[in-house]
Amino acid sequence: MIHVGLTGWGDHDILYPPGTKQRDKLEAYSAHFPVVEVDAAFYAVQPAKNYEKWIRETPERFSFIVKAYQGITGHERGEIPFSSAKEMFAAYTASLKPVQEAGKLAMVLCQFPPWFECNKENVAYLKYVREKLADFPCALEFRHQSWFEETWKEKTLTFMKEENWIHSICDEPQIEVGSVPLVLRATHPDKTLVRLHGRNKEAWKRPVQGENWRNVRYLYNYSEEELKTWYDRLQKLEQETENIYFIFNNNSGRHAASNAKTFLDIADISYEGLTPRQISLFDDTQT
Repeated sequence: MIHVGLTGWGDHDILYPPGTKQRDKLEAYSAHFPVVEVDAAFYAVQPAKNYEKWIRETPERFSFIVKAYQGITGHERGEIPFSSAKEMFAAYTASLKPVQEAGKLAMVLCQFPPWFECNKENVAYLKYVREKLADFPCALEFRHQSWFEETWKEKTLTFMKEENWIHSICDEPQIEVGSVPLVLRATHPDKTLVRLHGRNKEAWKRPVQGENWRNVRYLYNYSEEELKTWYDRLQKLEQETENIYFIFNNNSGRHAASNAKTFLDIADISYEGLTPRQISLFDDTQT
């Protein structure tokens, strides 16, 4: 089964009736898609009360892909407020318990940075992370090409299978070593993650002078033909894995939601058990 969703729920204005408040957007989002990626968990370990609120706001069949905290994956873009790795992992795993207990945790996404290359030290660290997160389904996403060079590609995939990692397959610009090739292989029989980052090569390379590169890096609008190609790929991938989570991360220009909707039309996918959609007072169907 293909589960289509977006990264975050706050910035997809085409999904929400005019005047929808920020606090109501997740509920409105869950009328359209059955899964969402929680990026906020990357920047800070979320308090349990946040997850409890999000659980209440979404239907029973809804699920969350929760990004691993930045201290876990070695990004560390801000101060890490933990005295040790043990304390950090304990806080992160405790925060996920409400989602897990509600049956709404699709997976934890461990996305490693472009400088995390294929070597013995990093392989050992991946084993350590998987051990610390052993209670949860975990997806692994690389950003360094070395993991999928011909010398290491099959060994990387075998390692992921042996360590029970879900493969996070990426559609992204191919820029030097700081991106990974498209490897359409499942490493887990139940779940595979596919994330569409867009194909904006210039913005992917490096920060642009005087410009917030994070706001333009994912600026890309997938064509209908590109989405049809992805549907064909996913049909083949379904032969290797039962559930595919297909996440659109190309939202710098607010294209993610419309691209996801187009994909649902192409694939003729509709979901039961979502939140009922709000009907406008001036709905076109009224007479």
